[in-house]
Amino acid sequence: MTQVYDEAGVLHPVTVVRAGPCTILQVKTVETDGYNAVQIGFEDVKAHRATKPRIGHAAKAGTKAKKFIREIRVDELPEDAVVGASVSVDVFEGVPYVDVIGTTKGKGYAGVMKRHHFGGMPESHGTERKHRTPGSIGGHATNRGTGPKPKKGKRMSGHMGDVKATTRNHKLVGIDKEHNLLLIQGAVPGANGGYVMVRTSKTAKVKA
Repeated sequence: MTQVYDEAGVLHPVTVVRAGPCTILQVKTVETDGYNAVQIGFEDVKAHRATKPRIGHAAKAGTKAKKFIREIRVDELPEDAVVGASVSVDVFEGVPYVDVIGTTKGKGYAGVMKRHHFGGMPESHGTERKHRTPGSIGGHATNRGTGPKPKKGKRMSGHMGDVKATTRNHKLVGIDKEHNLLLIQGAVPGANGGYVMVRTSKTAKVKA
């Protein structure tokens, strides 16, 4: 992340995302696959780190195997959707807001205080080695406390993070076409160097 000033002199915290160039690896149509979609790949991977099927799939598009491959479904295929074509940040020209889809940072196995913000047990006298425990869970079983197991979704300790997340309605502060960079306002899911999907926002209400 960094920060930039806009034309009005307002300071914006932004995340810099390198969004291209992406290569179209495959174009799917209703006639051949039952639906319309465009498969794109980003960032070359060394041949000895890729499987032969992936190398051959990329070779059909005249490119090298890619590290990050995603398929985007569309209602109608655009005219420039051609296998082997390059997609750059130009597609975001004039887009005011974007959604960012990524994988959150993994936190490992976490207790209820860190994972669900529980307050913990009292810290006064009488509480012995139970300060960070979740407390009783039997009263939240499937049949008013008499069921065989706790209900699904019961907040307990467990694996935290490393899940798919979408953050919506980020303002697109700027575009660097020369270096294929997007300046997206605010923080996005994942650690530095991670991969994300950027799309035009579906829920942003833009005032005229």
